[in-house]
Amino acid sequence: MSAPLVFVTLGPEGTNHAFVARRYLDFHRLNARIDLVADFDLALERVLDRSADHILQCAAHPAVAQTTARCFDRVFVIDAFVAASRPMGVLARIGVAQPRTLALQPATRAYVDTRRWPVLLERPSIVAVGEALLAGEADAGIAALELAERHPGRLRVAQVIGAMTDGWLVYGRRPVAGAFACWPDSPAAAEFRRAPGAPIG
Repeated sequence: MSAPLVFVTLGPEGTNHAFVARRYLDFHRLNARIDLVADFDLALERVLDRSADHILQCAAHPAVAQTTARCFDRVFVIDAFVAASRPMGVLARIGVAQPRTLALQPATRAYVDTRRWPVLLERPSIVAVGEALLAGEADAGIAALELAERHPGRLRVAQVIGAMTDGWLVYGRRPVAGAFACWPDSPAAAEFRRAPGAPIG
């Protein structure tokens, strides 16, 4: 059996990147493993030095433009798909009557009206947001709802956001064939064909 492919994505364990990466590998039934890194600069380095084969990245992540452009002639977008995250929400520390600080990963900022909190604390992942909450560094944070389920005496759900559906990108060292790759039988294509005035055939 050949060596497994290595997909690198944003860690630590518990991020939406790790969650979606596992779903992607399961969907394709790949002989592959997932390596988790602290940021996408490290992910690019891993692909360039050939210690990893592919990068998986949420299209809403603030580093997408840098990831796509930094090594545009050596690392290419080769696939794109749609997937939902873990159910998310605003979690608050129990015992804090009026939360003043909100921890968040920058890509989640628009999920809520942040004006309710005088102080915003940026963290690199939703896992780091959870760590800030449990350490008492933040009064509230945007994180996976399951964190409150795991710590019922310490955290409560202040607002349910739900599972966010995002676009996801996969990078590799070889570009896909042709300059335009699109799935003609995708769910979106089926919607287009059902739309009023759509061409027949």
